[in-house]
Amino acid sequence: MIEGIDWDKNPLIPAIAQDFKTSEVLMLAYMNKESLELTLKSGVVHYFSRSKQRIWKKGEESGNIQNVKELFLDCDSDTILIKVEQVGDSACHTGKRSCFFKKIENSEIKEIGEKIFDPSLRYSVIDRLYHEIESKKDGDVEKSYTALLFQKGENSIIKKVIEESGELCFAIKDGNEEEIIHEGADLLYHVLVALKYREVSPERIKQELEKRFGVSGIEEKRNRQK
Repeated sequence: MIEGIDWDKNPLIPAIAQDFKTSEVLMLAYMNKESLELTLKSGVVHYFSRSKQRIWKKGEESGNIQNVKELFLDCDSDTILIKVEQVGDSACHTGKRSCFFKKIENSEIKEIGEKIFDPSLRYSVIDRLYHEIESKKDGDVEKSYTALLFQKGENSIIKKVIEESGELCFAIKDGNEEEIIHEGADLLYHVLVALKYREVSPERIKQELEKRFGVSGIEEKRNRQK
């Protein structure tokens, strides 16, 4: 199956996850050759995250893993259909059963379905905030400050990061703990907006910090000092 895919032409291919029993479409993600190999070897679905730029085991944080039941290639061998046993009953990071919960009716978007689990209990506040920013960026600018920032574009987003950085610096200089916390939170929010504007997941920042300050980072520093 793996060799039947032209990985040079399509290093990432769409992977559709479908409930084995109900045929409900749960989500769409992407796979590279290594993630497909891991999926076949382990029997648990692994994807390649374009935002995180790494392989991720579905449910590695939430526990909502997907056990493989059947795998199919389409006629062009460039899309995979995975029939899965969804553990935890939720495939979406929002807590909904399926990622396809935004129904379009009369040119309007309506959310359907109840949340099966509370994302706040399984994801860090940074991840939840980034996903919230992601969900609001194309929203109603009259109702969403986040949507308004994205509509105004790059210069406004950068300007807010600079402004909030300055306000945090003044709060630190004044020694006002409450203001430091408040301005720090404002800055973090606007940094995440800027990251989303350029489609850089906070996971990439975490990976860079691991490289710098993790075991491998410490070893690299020692080697440079020798």
